[in-house]
Amino acid sequence: MSKSETAADALEATLDQDWIETAADTIQPLLRQVEGRLPDRVLDLLHGVPIGHPLHPALVHLPLGGWMTAGMLDLMGVFGNAEADRAADTVLLLGTVGATATIVTGWTDWSNTRGAARRDGLVHGLTNETAFLLNIGSLLARRKHHRKLGRLLSGTALLLSIAGAFMGGQLVYRHGLGVGHTMDVRQG
Repeated sequence: MSKSETAADALEATLDQDWIETAADTIQPLLRQVEGRLPDRVLDLLHGVPIGHPLHPALVHLPLGGWMTAGMLDLMGVFGNAEADRAADTVLLLGTVGATATIVTGWTDWSNTRGAARRDGLVHGLTNETAFLLNIGSLLARRKHHRKLGRLLSGTALLLSIAGAFMGGQLVYRHGLGVGHTMDVRQG
């Protein structure tokens, strides 16, 4: 990476792949079909029209906050703190449940993207959904008293969600996704 090239530039070049376009060409029409069956007021809500800006960025804080807090509590639990283990399980569950609305609103916003934003958004979504699934696996492992496996799964998920958050920043700050977004969405 040259001095003038940033991590964001390197990521953009990495994501300029035909297979990502092919996947987007398959997934995007399916999402639009689902959206076509929803009432207008539901789509407006998912896009954040009632609050005046996209809903997805506001919802991101619950899963990320829960997953980060679970990671910190898991570290405490490694040293034998049973209360930290119970608290980690609780916030991991809250973050994972909270991720469902985040996922739905993210895919709703992504369904209208094009070009580099569409590629970046697809990888952002798939990265975060992988983290979501790993956290579900972590919750199941913890429930079956496989705490080490649970920590490994949620720790891996946390790293993925941080990478996904970086890509989400790319979507807003590099591509302007969601900036003035609701102005283009049907208002009633």
